[in-house]
Amino acid sequence: MALHFSLIFIIFLFPLRSNAQGGPPSPGYNPSSRIGSIGFNQGYRNLWGPQHQRVDQGALTIWLDRSSGSGFKSLNPYSSGYFGAAIKLQSGYTAGVITSLYLSNNEAHPGNHDEIDIEFLGTTVGKPYVLQTNVYVRGSGDGNIIGREMQIHLWFDPTKDFHNYAILWNPTEIIFFVDDVPIRRYARKSDATFPLRPMWAYGSIWDASTWATENGKYKADYNHQPFYGRYNNFKLSGCNANGRSACRPATGSPTGSTGLSRQQYAAMAWVQRNYQFYDYCRDSQRDHRLTPEC
Repeated sequence: MALHFSLIFIIFLFPLRSNAQGGPPSPGYNPSSRIGSIGFNQGYRNLWGPQHQRVDQGALTIWLDRSSGSGFKSLNPYSSGYFGAAIKLQSGYTAGVITSLYLSNNEAHPGNHDEIDIEFLGTTVGKPYVLQTNVYVRGSGDGNIIGREMQIHLWFDPTKDFHNYAILWNPTEIIFFVDDVPIRRYARKSDATFPLRPMWAYGSIWDASTWATENGKYKADYNHQPFYGRYNNFKLSGCNANGRSACRPATGSPTGSTGLSRQQYAAMAWVQRNYQFYDYCRDSQRDHRLTPEC
């Protein structure tokens, strides 16, 4: 996964509302219910750190310790699709540790790849996890990468139970979901700002101490090892880039069209109003000539 050298963490750029009660309003539509679950081995394989990966009845556990982390990769590349999993995060001190689910073609296009990320940024005791979403378009890992980060806290404790996280990617939009609630929609406004080349689905747990927790202030502490990431209820449904037959791209709307319903937009607005605290488009320290979609 690409390093995030360009990110400037402004933890309190947008103060959270303290009056949020309960969970978000119902989005009125559950795209995950339209896709059957698969076991890990039906759609994925180990990519690295095999000694730090365990599969049990289709569920996956990966872990990080001082010697290694672990990662996995889908068996096939996709040109669009819905990619999800139920994930349970490690509790306690997890600073510097990243647990992720993402799409990428970095192996096919090294130094010039596309990527769509869901990343859980580890934290210190008593502070909530950060869920970061990000989109790269023909980026590289050499410091010139242009990230499009948005960060939220969650309205629940992601270490207590499994919750469903997903990326929907089609030729017109990218939608990130948490328990079927859309938390971000990134629209295709130009070919230059949207990933269009085939990608694989990935997941990993790794040490990102240089930036992950409060811009690297807190590092991974291996006195607390091992750090676990647990995945099950995999959802992998899309247009196989190697397929020969016509394929209709996935959508996140109940009408089957692009965009979201009015009820879905209301749920997303609630999340962003109450739990989002960083938006790259609203960061005055960013050069927005590099992100014209803003």
